[in-house]
Amino acid sequence: MPPHSFGHDRLVDTYLETERLALRPFTADDAGLLIELDSDPAVMRFLSGGRPTAPETVREQHLPRIRAGYEKWAGRFGVFAAYEKEGGAFIGWFLLRPEPDGPLDEAELGYRLRQSAWGRGYGTEGSRGLLDKAFGELGLRRVWAETMALNHRSRSIMEKLGMTFARALPTPEDMLMVEGADQGGVRYEITAEQWRAG
Repeated sequence: MPPHSFGHDRLVDTYLETERLALRPFTADDAGLLIELDSDPAVMRFLSGGRPTAPETVREQHLPRIRAGYEKWAGRFGVFAAYEKEGGAFIGWFLLRPEPDGPLDEAELGYRLRQSAWGRGYGTEGSRGLLDKAFGELGLRRVWAETMALNHRSRSIMEKLGMTFARALPTPEDMLMVEGADQGGVRYEITAEQWRAG
């Protein structure tokens, strides 16, 4: 089995499948995948100004928080590792989850992909699969996504999904060093009615 692959023993844990992708919960052994993903300056450009996330932060904070989410939301929501179905390469993650104390019929959509997966339509494909699950299976009322105003690649994905610009967002204090921080962020949304309409 190639490194960073989607083992057949894990297929029972699949959260979502699309034409080319399989999404599954992260396990306690997956810190290396997240550390590698967050060590790429291009991946982190609009998140930390290109600074990598410290490995101990991933191991001691991020991964435990991700795994606690599966229990909190009984597997309905969370952050999910994404793999190519053909070949099994790890390509990054997608998330669908409510605010920590928010209503369960509204959720955030997000994604973080390795550079090798860019430009292949995976962001749109995985996100569309999550929207279909959110509205078709989970009964959500609204899904939103946020990014930096300058992140045109991410905004393009949101627009392809039928999401519409909802409002401008101030730049968080811990992201003032990020390129385009002076332009702030943006929030896009889509409702169940909009999704059903097409």
